[in-house]
Amino acid sequence: MLLLGMGRTRLRVTTTSTLRTRTKYSWAPKGPRASSPFRSTKYIALATLFSTPGLWWLATTSADATGHSAACDDDPPRLEGPPTEHEGVEPGPSKDQVTRIISRGAYSFAVRNVPGVSRYDGAQLASNSLCEDKFIHGRFPSPWNKDNQWMAWAIFDGHSGWQTAELLRQQLLPFVRHSLSQQKPFSSGKSLPDELVHHAIVKGFVSLDDSIVKTALSTAESRIPLQEKIKKLAPAYAGSCALLSMYDSSTSTLHVACTGDSRAVLGQKDSDGRWEAVALSVDQTGRNQEEVSRLRKEHPGEEEIVKDGRVLGLAVSRAFGDCQWKWPLEFQKDVQRRFYGPSPLTPRYAIQTPPYLTAEPVVTSTKINPDIPSFLIMATDGLWDFLSNQQAVDLVGRWLESRSAADGNSTREPTHEPFDFGQFWKGVSWKFVAGRTTVQDDNAAVHLVRNSLGGNHHELIAGRLALGPPFSRRLRDDSTVQVVFFNVPDLESRMPSKL
Repeated sequence: MLLLGMGRTRLRVTTTSTLRTRTKYSWAPKGPRASSPFRSTKYIALATLFSTPGLWWLATTSADATGHSAACDDDPPRLEGPPTEHEGVEPGPSKDQVTRIISRGAYSFAVRNVPGVSRYDGAQLASNSLCEDKFIHGRFPSPWNKDNQWMAWAIFDGHSGWQTAELLRQQLLPFVRHSLSQQKPFSSGKSLPDELVHHAIVKGFVSLDDSIVKTALSTAESRIPLQEKIKKLAPAYAGSCALLSMYDSSTSTLHVACTGDSRAVLGQKDSDGRWEAVALSVDQTGRNQEEVSRLRKEHPGEEEIVKDGRVLGLAVSRAFGDCQWKWPLEFQKDVQRRFYGPSPLTPRYAIQTPPYLTAEPVVTSTKINPDIPSFLIMATDGLWDFLSNQQAVDLVGRWLESRSAADGNSTREPTHEPFDFGQFWKGVSWKFVAGRTTVQDDNAAVHLVRNSLGGNHHELIAGRLALGPPFSRRLRDDSTVQVVFFNVPDLESRMPSKL
């Protein structure tokens, strides 16, 4: 069994308003439309914005698969065959197919050169086509001491498209690392105080989002071809949440930055040997009363900003991109008219004082106790729709303990009654049920995905996976999960055979 000691020390610092990000963006159309200028003031200055490495990301375009017709001397194909009573479709996923579907693209890495980190696992299950979630993971040198290694894990939950999430996958960590490198520790080779680390992370997030918004403003009036304009505007049309965790091995400190409703949870043993769930982030949505109060304070007199748990129709209260909620109204209309952009928020909502969204993250710092095992769970809301923090921690704890047990994963599979989705309306829970728990996967992230969708109830999980896009969105969202193990011995010897 794993160590049961408690004795943790945890420094937990929540970022304050170190950098306000309610940037007002000014725009005035050029040429014939110059007779109707739009003026607004901008009260945040990002002096290093255009000197930041990687700022020219919008000059590149994503690779699209294109088909080319080719001449063919053969006869046209024959269209023959008798009529059939039913379509010739394959049966729903078998048990082996379920495992292949939820394990597709999963990964596990043993970590040997970063003290404190034992291993991490990841998995992604798409519901949209294309998947709107993106992720990164890996190590990099300390911003202030090249001899020390940091590690980073991040997930990006896109919406209204994948483009913003893909941009964050490429650029968010470089922006944050650049911002951190501009801060100088008080002593050579040492780390920064947590408050200054927070400030640098916030600045990196805000700088990248500000470049998305401002690049769109300038792109609309540039002389580049229409097709290039539309490509460069795409990350502003779409949106994405971001959850970034960075581990400083020299101080055993885990920094977590959250923009949106992806979530980070720490699991660690308490003195009674039970796994304790410690929230390292809080969902930033229209149902978070602190976020509602913040928005109403920033926009006095606009009481309809948040209604039915949504911010002018959007579920999250912080996000990258989503420029409908940030651009001046006149520019929204101009982009929609000239480039077939998203419809302006009016007349559905009374837009008075944009921007209504910010990409500023809430940042926390937590000391990881080297004397007890612990693990970090990061996931998009596709997982948290079905699992609570404690349920997810209990599932990973059970996964760990089953791997230490002499009998391994041997469990007797229960028998379930025939099932259809109509039973959900009769009181059967959509969410996780402890009685359906199963431990059969070598990857902890895949283990969480399986149990969130039905666990040992094959008909339930297979039914959820049988529907493809777009209908699968009625049953589940894209789900991206990462699980990081700290100070857990012998995990490397039990690595999956295929990474």
